[in-house]
Amino acid sequence: MNALIRTVLISCALAAPALSFAQSEQAPLSRAEVRADLIRLEQAGYQPGRGDNANYPRDIQAAEAKVQAEDAASAKSATANTQAQTQSALQATANMSTDRGQPRIDAVRTPFYYGA
Repeated sequence: MNALIRTVLISCALAAPALSFAQSEQAPLSRAEVRADLIRLEQAGYQPGRGDNANYPRDIQAAEAKVQAEDAASAKSATANTQAQTQSALQATANMSTDRGQPRIDAVRTPFYYGA
């Protein structure tokens, strides 16, 4: 009986860390993050101190939509910039090779000898 209790206690002790989480998946926002979000909303046209509660949901939703559109546009331009860099790298690689797929000797030596 004593061995059974000991086995159960040991198995529970070993299973407890697997069932607990150190952090939740979505951590709460910090004070600085909330302040930054409010500043972005104010720059998008939302005025929290205006005192007009009748238009509250529409005003903040319009400001949030504007902020999301700006975020989408910046993400799209970042993607386009990354694609342009990839294209230029591929073009540089293509310029180093001949029609047989081997690198031209001057293309290989030039960066090495001139310190690039």
